[in-house]
Amino acid sequence: MFQKILIANRGEIALRVLRACKELNIATVAVYSTADQDSLHVRFADEAICIGSSTPNDSYLNIPRIISAAEITNADAIHPGYGFLSENPHFAEVCESCHITFIGPPSSVIQLMGDKAEARKMMTKAGVPTIPGTEGTVDHVDMAVEASVDVGFPLVIKASAGGGGRGIRVARDVAELRTQFQIAYEEARKAFSDTSLYLEHFIEHARHIEIQVFGDQNGNLIHLGERDCSIQRRRQKLIEEAPSPFVDEALRTRLGETTLKGARSIGYQNVGTMEYLVTDQGDFYFMEMNTRIQVEHAVTEQVTSQDLIKEQIRIAAGEPLSFTQEVATFRGHAIECRINAEDPARNFMPSTGQITSFHVPGGYGVRVDSHVYAQYVVTPYYDSMLAKLIVWGRNREEAMTRTERALEEFIIEGVKTTIPFHSYMLKHPTFRSGQAHINLVETMMAQDRLQEEMAAIK
Repeated sequence: MFQKILIANRGEIALRVLRACKELNIATVAVYSTADQDSLHVRFADEAICIGSSTPNDSYLNIPRIISAAEITNADAIHPGYGFLSENPHFAEVCESCHITFIGPPSSVIQLMGDKAEARKMMTKAGVPTIPGTEGTVDHVDMAVEASVDVGFPLVIKASAGGGGRGIRVARDVAELRTQFQIAYEEARKAFSDTSLYLEHFIEHARHIEIQVFGDQNGNLIHLGERDCSIQRRRQKLIEEAPSPFVDEALRTRLGETTLKGARSIGYQNVGTMEYLVTDQGDFYFMEMNTRIQVEHAVTEQVTSQDLIKEQIRIAAGEPLSFTQEVATFRGHAIECRINAEDPARNFMPSTGQITSFHVPGGYGVRVDSHVYAQYVVTPYYDSMLAKLIVWGRNREEAMTRTERALEEFIIEGVKTTIPFHSYMLKHPTFRSGQAHINLVETMMAQDRLQEEMAAIK
């Protein structure tokens, strides 16, 4: 087992990893930017090193400084969390060359699955259903127009190096394709320094279902069921739940077996997530694989009673999976609400400033993962997420009722948050009936219904 782990991240995920390390009796090193010098992960870690200014490129994305911090503190492993460098194959490769264990899959696997167009090819070869689209990338807009004949409208333009919903645009005709192609091209260039794009047919009113997978260094692979992430805006997830209200046992088995087949074909190790679009008819198509722990891992923890971060660390240390597929049982229902510093009444505009009051809900089945406290300053430099509210119930109805109650108790003052949005969505008949699809929030916003409802909430 590792003696010391450097946590190359910030916010709630840094605290989450830190807690797992402490329970495993592993010393921790926090790295932080000047903007985060008063953050809780800095306070609670055994050691802390400032690695740069508030700009991510100068701190949390600065590979030489993070590696130097690991070497200075004699850390024998680095946990990247999610975001930042978590899916950067070069960072994983540097860790490997410096004999520091990267807590995640090998750099070669991250590289392979990070190229979305190449990942499509690999999954198709493995027998995993993929959305109809171009076999490779399209180099220019005229090539995209030509390919659209076979792909068919509506279609979606995707960046091969995409992530976080960036570099993705929908086109419904040739004129829109020409315009949106250039926008996606520029987004990909700025966000990923990679302008490779490909096309897929756009499946409307689908559900976003993902399967959690684990693999150890001995070739053992298991899945931990599905999460439903259909409530999203601009392809950014807002509410996640496990299990999905749409997925029955037969579909769950098919999704799980397909995921394991795909993961096995690339020799997957550590934690990962296969993401799918699922139609009303129960057909599903591979979208991408996230080669890291995800924000919404907590809902899987609540329904499986497994600590996914601890399992990550054990696997990275060379230990076998601590449980088998046969004993991976699921209990009850869990819902996660991402509490962001955004104003849903103003098109989810980011909100910054000092938090003047902060009170988290409690009670049986209620969990809050957060790095925030009263007087904490929300800056414009990083992701807007302030907390994750994760609620468990014996069934979906109880989980929804308990989540509504917990949201009523959640107090954050000083900045605008998405708490009103979550309270509204938990009461929405489409959500409550389990019929939500990925376009629901966008449709409501286009009709101005959501903004009006949010403005009416005091």
